[in-house]
Amino acid sequence: MLSEHAKSLIDHEVAKYPADRRQSAVIAALAIVQDENGWLSRELMEAVANHLGMAPIAVFEVASFYEMFNLKPMGRHKLTVCTNLPCMLSGALDAAEHLKHKLGIGFNEVTPDGRFGLREGQCFGACGDAPVLLVNNTRMHCKMSHADLDKLLEDLE
Repeated sequence: MLSEHAKSLIDHEVAKYPADRRQSAVIAALAIVQDENGWLSRELMEAVANHLGMAPIAVFEVASFYEMFNLKPMGRHKLTVCTNLPCMLSGALDAAEHLKHKLGIGFNEVTPDGRFGLREGQCFGACGDAPVLLVNNTRMHCKMSHADLDKLLEDLE
């Protein structure tokens, strides 16, 4: 279930910890597997658990706790809008509504063509630059006006 490439990357992360602490690499392992597959199916989480010598439920607990992990397909481009209080007070809800309208979906939904998924997130540590959103957990965009959001969607298509 895990590709050889993913296993190699996971083993590189495992090597950073003492031999009896392989499970310490679980977050990195889940990120590697999600990057390769787009989301974390139950089978993939079980494969991570087997590779790290952990109980599958322990891996699921980690994956379901952190909002950066997708337990269902979330589209090619996952847009996560911070709606924590500072961002909310600086226009995040308006930005989120604009994205919902433009994409025709709500939070935790995916566009019919599978291009975009929309998530609600919590603090990204950039409160002074609100409203803030992440693209695929890797690229942060700050001070997003409606025009900026429209341009981002256009660039991602």
